[in-house]
Amino acid sequence: MIILLATTHWCYGQSASTGTITGTVQTADGKPAASVSISLKGLTHGTMVDLNGHYELKNIHPGTYSLVARLIGLSTQTKQVVVNAGETLQLDFTLQESSQQLHEVVVSSKKANRFSAPKSSDAAKMPLNNLENAQVYSTVTSALMTEQSAFSMDDALRNVPGINRLWAATDRSGFGNGSSFALRGFQLNTSLRNGLPSNVSTTIDAANIESIEVLKGPSATLFGSAVTSYGGLINRVTKKPYDHVGGEIAYSGGSYGFNRLLADVNTPLDSAKNLLFRINTSLNTQKTWQDAGFHNSIFVAPSLTYKVNERLSFSFDAELYKSEGTTPTTFFFYATVPQLGVNSADKLNLDYNRAYISNDLVLRSSNLNFVGQMNYKLSDNWTSQTNISVVNTNSYGPMPYFYLLAGNKQIARNVWTIDGYDRTLDIQQNFVGKFNIGTVKNRVVAGIDYYNYNANVVYHEFSGTAGGQTADDLFDVINSTGNIPNYLNFNKAKVDSAYANSPASKNPYIISNKQYITSAYISDVVNITDQLIVNAALRIDHFDNAGNYNPTSGTTSGGFKQTALSPKFGVVYQVFKDKVSLFGNFQNGFTNKTGTDYAGHSFKPEQANQLEGGVKLNAFDGKLSGTISYYDIKVKDIVRSDIDHPNFSVQNGTQLSKGLEAEIIANPFTGFNIVAGYAHNNSKYTNADDDVNGLRPNSSGPEDMANLWLSYRITKGSAKGLGFGFGGNYSGKSLVVSSKSSGQFYVPEYTVLNSSVFYDAGKFRLTAAVNNLANKKYWIGWYTVNPQQLRSISGSIAFKF
Repeated sequence: MIILLATTHWCYGQSASTGTITGTVQTADGKPAASVSISLKGLTHGTMVDLNGHYELKNIHPGTYSLVARLIGLSTQTKQVVVNAGETLQLDFTLQESSQQLHEVVVSSKKANRFSAPKSSDAAKMPLNNLENAQVYSTVTSALMTEQSAFSMDDALRNVPGINRLWAATDRSGFGNGSSFALRGFQLNTSLRNGLPSNVSTTIDAANIESIEVLKGPSATLFGSAVTSYGGLINRVTKKPYDHVGGEIAYSGGSYGFNRLLADVNTPLDSAKNLLFRINTSLNTQKTWQDAGFHNSIFVAPSLTYKVNERLSFSFDAELYKSEGTTPTTFFFYATVPQLGVNSADKLNLDYNRAYISNDLVLRSSNLNFVGQMNYKLSDNWTSQTNISVVNTNSYGPMPYFYLLAGNKQIARNVWTIDGYDRTLDIQQNFVGKFNIGTVKNRVVAGIDYYNYNANVVYHEFSGTAGGQTADDLFDVINSTGNIPNYLNFNKAKVDSAYANSPASKNPYIISNKQYITSAYISDVVNITDQLIVNAALRIDHFDNAGNYNPTSGTTSGGFKQTALSPKFGVVYQVFKDKVSLFGNFQNGFTNKTGTDYAGHSFKPEQANQLEGGVKLNAFDGKLSGTISYYDIKVKDIVRSDIDHPNFSVQNGTQLSKGLEAEIIANPFTGFNIVAGYAHNNSKYTNADDDVNGLRPNSSGPEDMANLWLSYRITKGSAKGLGFGFGGNYSGKSLVVSSKSSGQFYVPEYTVLNSSVFYDAGKFRLTAAVNNLANKKYWIGWYTVNPQQLRSISGSIAFKF
């Protein structure tokens, strides 16, 4: 904004030495010709005719020019003009077309496959069709989210094959990044927005989401290691301002005290429609199916775009989250699986409808994410894109959690308190363009990236005496079912009193860490022929961990620096141009590691390399799209215990993850749409510590998953706009504990069914949805057991303008 103001001030100062052209534009029948473009030929100087038919061009240097009046679809008119310093000229245009001929053009989409997205600008950091991209990714559109009444990103991701939620968002800073998921055998978080780092510690609201892109496999080459996983990445694409007044207001209500108010308002801020503004906001209240627990939030997302001229434009957008609520009920393991006596969550002696907490143990969280972008068209083929992303998360309050005890008849309750923040700054400069070498077309993105992460979080742990037995980490021990006399003791007053007398609470666990990553990358998509496409990319990444600061001693320890290379390669052959592609890829990810081995050799970054091949479809005029692929991911250089030198580690561990994924998005006949997917994953440690060697990691999620959504909407007649949707998700059993010493514990397989009925009349929309139709009890987890919501019903009414 400072630059813009300074530029405006400078331009104002030039007015004495420049001229102005003003005038009117009208049709042959004497009526104003709004929206006609007025520009100086050969220059970027231009404006739009306002609703009254008037235009004005300022700050024109003296000289002779050709002034052009242009409207797409009509003949262009040109007039010569001589501009003198300090002079204002009047130059009018009369278009030969009448006002009836200059009618509004309404573009209506006849896209039948309304849940597909054949192109992305973020998946490859350049505009690229899916059939040209050798990487596999899935897209969830806003149309599908609206039909399903998916109010959060977590709800929407159930439409992506192979992704499984491990944890709901905890609202805590430091280890935040919202909900945790498993994809292709590896844990990941939701850390990107519009292709830039933008983590959120709370549940991500869907109010501002245009689509969700889930890129599959290691993706560090273009996006870095800080915000990606070996399984892939999750990128939310936000809603953008447009050039006319419009919007939507909606209310939703439902089971367990669910209330949601949403507003989406868009408007141009100037007559030329160069300055556009949009704001999306929502207010949510939600209780749980259990006897306690709630989560309330407010979300505001303003966005602004400014087109300075044909070459230069700016965009600014922000997301503000504020939430408060109880931590989702989560059970950890205090006993081994043999000591517990059962190995599956459905066999636990727990009351599914009890939360075991009080509603006054409230954790509060706030997130402020800001992104600014400048786009400058260097030439017809090259664009400069400058991005800055700033993220601030804050959390404070108690975090209750529970331990499963030996014998499976009692649980221990405990609580941490958190107070702290984390900050992220990312500055990214990209050059996106295209050029030909002979007949070979090249599409290139080259960029540099500076990423800074700063965390300062203090955790206080309670310690004391529990149930007559000495324990250094338990608040109390209670019966897990039946009559529980001290059930209500786990409340704020008693927790505060216990903390005041807890020695350990005076010795907090502190995370005070800064990390700096500087990277450069380049990616070239080369059309060897019209049907054969090759992609090669490389990233060089320098990681600087400043270490963890100890405020008691005033010292910092654990700092280290590393440099990594991350290559990527892909081949696409379009068997039928823009309809069927065969593809193969090599993709890389890495994780920085600190420490040295017995001989004093510093560890290097851990590496994950993927080989994948398959087929992509976009056939029958887009009515059938999909992907089928097989992948093989090998992780090497994992740091593990050194058997020969017990006090040291060695970097020779390996892990394997391979599997099959299939996704189909189809429109077999008018009004009927299908979204379906299946994923199978086989993961195991292949050279690891004896305790886990040969076992499936507990962060891998289930081996088999499937998703389905069937939708039919009436497109003609008096019932036009009425529709029905039905589908669900299948998840195979999933390990949450997996070691030889502790045993193996599963959350059992489950099938959750969902349905919706909707009526879209254009200006208003009614929707009723039922999630978990069969009222299924099911669990998720990662080192934990987390019960999930029973049947819920919601209804929505929306008005559009």
